[in-house]
Amino acid sequence: MKNTTSYIEKNKDRFISELVELLKIPSISADSTYKSDVLKTAEAVKESLEKAGCDTVEICPTAGYPIVYGEKIIDKTLPTVLVYGHYDVQPADPLELWDSAPFEPVIKTTDIHPEGAIFARGACDDKGQMYMHVKALEFMTSTDQLPCNVKFMIEGEEEVGSVNLSTFVKENREKLSNDVILISDTGMIAKDTPSITTGLRGLSYVEVEVTGPNRDLHSGLYGGAVANPVNVLTKMIASLHDENNHITIPGFYDKVEELSQDERAEMAKAPFSLENYKKALDIDDVYGEAGYTTNERNSIRPTLDVNGIWGGYIGEGAKTVIASKAYAKISMRLVPGQEWEEITQLFKTHFESIAPKAVKVEVKPHHGGQAYVTPTDNVGYQAAAKAYTDTFGKAPIPQRGGGSIPIVALFEKELDSKIILMGFGLDSDAIHSPNEHFGVFNYLKGIETIPLFYKYFTELSK
Repeated sequence: MKNTTSYIEKNKDRFISELVELLKIPSISADSTYKSDVLKTAEAVKESLEKAGCDTVEICPTAGYPIVYGEKIIDKTLPTVLVYGHYDVQPADPLELWDSAPFEPVIKTTDIHPEGAIFARGACDDKGQMYMHVKALEFMTSTDQLPCNVKFMIEGEEEVGSVNLSTFVKENREKLSNDVILISDTGMIAKDTPSITTGLRGLSYVEVEVTGPNRDLHSGLYGGAVANPVNVLTKMIASLHDENNHITIPGFYDKVEELSQDERAEMAKAPFSLENYKKALDIDDVYGEAGYTTNERNSIRPTLDVNGIWGGYIGEGAKTVIASKAYAKISMRLVPGQEWEEITQLFKTHFESIAPKAVKVEVKPHHGGQAYVTPTDNVGYQAAAKAYTDTFGKAPIPQRGGGSIPIVALFEKELDSKIILMGFGLDSDAIHSPNEHFGVFNYLKGIETIPLFYKYFTELSK
């Protein structure tokens, strides 16, 4: 690739301002209040792909939010790269913890990003990383350096489980046919230490409802005589882990893939400072399953976490009440071998079985997906490794990721393609949290690196 850095330097202000405009749209797929904004974002993505050089771009309707599909086919005998990303974002709550408004992007310097970082919901997950691919295409088409075919599939429901993507993929296998799928919705170890995510955890997400009396009760008249759903729910949740933070659901670990000591030793070679980790999170110590390191706990081990819990009176002042109902949202991150639907059923059976007769329990499954592992000996991985090596000056480290992209395993099954996870975010980017941000360095480095993937993938595929 010629003149990549000069092209980026010449256009970087525009690249940043375009992303800022995209980040201003609150495309929150989980909240129907923002439906028009989600649809507006789809239109903006369509327009950006057209301007970047796609010959065909369409907004494909689904039963939910639409999928933006685009393509640039230069020669059907050449390889085809399918780029996947998403234009929806997480809710911004709690708003009071943001230092600036989540949909009014600002660029601020930080210790990690002295050249600046864009603070906004979706900056890293995934608008910023998705838009790197749009600008990489622009560079390749405007300089006549696109070495192969490219297709884009950008969805609007990733943050709510990609509920309609499966149907779209199954119904459009020919349209989506490709030689490799490229995704930037993950991260790397550090700004100066590139890595390629070679595995993702699966996911099972449920909501539980505990019901006691048929109405809220006076805690003085009924306290101690009637089950308090909030008390019961917290006890039930607490029982889901033992003293070693091992999950107590029967059968939960039966199919967990255990890594060998050699594999764990390879993982341990990745640079990691436990003290810096604790300092960054302002915690005195880490916490997790006994017998595993921090990096193992958040990547190769399954987990169970409460994502939200509520019930009773939470307004200002006091209200002495026993709530009729209590609720919690719970996510389980899964590893290879675990089937998300089976784990969901195991959770449901167990949680209902441990409830006292004084309450009723309902478990509502939301969504889930399988874990995924990609081999490092395929052409796609080798092309990505060469691209990172060129732009960072060092070979990337293969790394298992702790997050989930539920549709990745589906892609391989339905499209018979390997998935390459070229992420440019950092753990410190606060995705899903207040003050989410994406470093300007990382954003531009992605635009510089991605065209080299196309170059090397085309060469290695011959």
